[in-house]
Amino acid sequence: MLLKKLRNIAQIITPKVFFLTFLMSASYVMANVAVTPSDLPPLPEPVANNAVATVTIDKKLYVFSFMGLGNGKTHNDVHNRAWQLVVNNNDKPSQWQALPPVPSSLALKGRLASVAVGVNDSVYIFGGYTVDKDHNEISTPDVYKYAPVTGKYTLLAPMPVPVDDASALVYQDRYVYLVSGWHNDGNVNLVQVYDTQTGQWQQASPFLGNPVFGQAGGIVNNTVVICDGVSVTPHSDKRRSFAAETACFKGVIDKQNPFKIDWRTLDHPTGTARYRMAAAGDKATNKIYFVGGSTNPYNYNGIGYNGEPSTADDAIWTFDIAEGTWVISKTEAEAPTMDHRGLINVNGSWVTIGGMLGAQLVTSKVTSHFSTPAEVSCPSKSQASSGVSKQALDGQAVEVVKTASNSKCQHNNDINGEK
Repeated sequence: MLLKKLRNIAQIITPKVFFLTFLMSASYVMANVAVTPSDLPPLPEPVANNAVATVTIDKKLYVFSFMGLGNGKTHNDVHNRAWQLVVNNNDKPSQWQALPPVPSSLALKGRLASVAVGVNDSVYIFGGYTVDKDHNEISTPDVYKYAPVTGKYTLLAPMPVPVDDASALVYQDRYVYLVSGWHNDGNVNLVQVYDTQTGQWQQASPFLGNPVFGQAGGIVNNTVVICDGVSVTPHSDKRRSFAAETACFKGVIDKQNPFKIDWRTLDHPTGTARYRMAAAGDKATNKIYFVGGSTNPYNYNGIGYNGEPSTADDAIWTFDIAEGTWVISKTEAEAPTMDHRGLINVNGSWVTIGGMLGAQLVTSKVTSHFSTPAEVSCPSKSQASSGVSKQALDGQAVEVVKTASNSKCQHNNDINGEK
């Protein structure tokens, strides 16, 4: 009789326990589904040449867009507006929130070609330039720290040499390197280093390539790669002109001295320069990525210095630091983009925020270009041609197999004039 009662009780309780367990499991799964870039809303307004950055606070990813160029693409459309998006993996992404405008020490507040980086729980915003109605341009010395927790900007020590269109790289979650860039009347070969702990500036080993603006670069651990941009060409019978600079350089930061960089030339992946690409390094893959940009350098309105409208390039360059090789692939986006200041990682997908599409159209889209890890080692039976080429530093082409992130062999990937 007792055994029968126990059996009846078990029949009553078990379905309820099972159902509760199912609900808890389902809730856990739903709470841990990562937000993908396809879920991210567009910016409230189109913007190009905007400074972008991310920081992670309390397991939430904060994505930022500061200043830039509006839809009209004239000097009147250069602004200092700022936006923030909080990507919470436990919920759907929120909408972009307006932040206080970025302050400025100059009369004109809007800026182009600024750069921003996230360091720990703050964002650091450097430089940029203003444009007046007569097309005069001034490089600003301003450096601001934005604290997402308080929502306040703090003015920091100014750049020793104000630059815009520079590359900004973070080392050891402390030092910010500003590589080359434009200063009022010409490019500089400086590598200016800001110490976020002491608030002081220091010069590192100068950039050994031709000074450029609009170049792109990334850093992984102590390895830096900088590619392309625009150099200045002097003339005897007319004003200077601008030309695409086809060149890549690898710099290795001395682990004992953060201001000493061993710069070396690096074979170019294609032999054709690009301007205002989006780039970033990725510690998880030990690679540096370059996305989009244009092969025709242009003024801020998207019209080339040669008078021809510029178009965006669809290529992705990937430099494998360990192997010293380049991989060339194509963006997964519906349309390529250009006029960027940075490449952002959102849950393994690499995105650009705003920029320009075809016909120099300023966009508000958050565009996903590729996901990592993207390269996998597969058994021969599951390999498929992808049209992706890999170039070793000796110039010899090496075949690479790329698969989608949901490939059956994914488990084999080791996750370890006028300017």
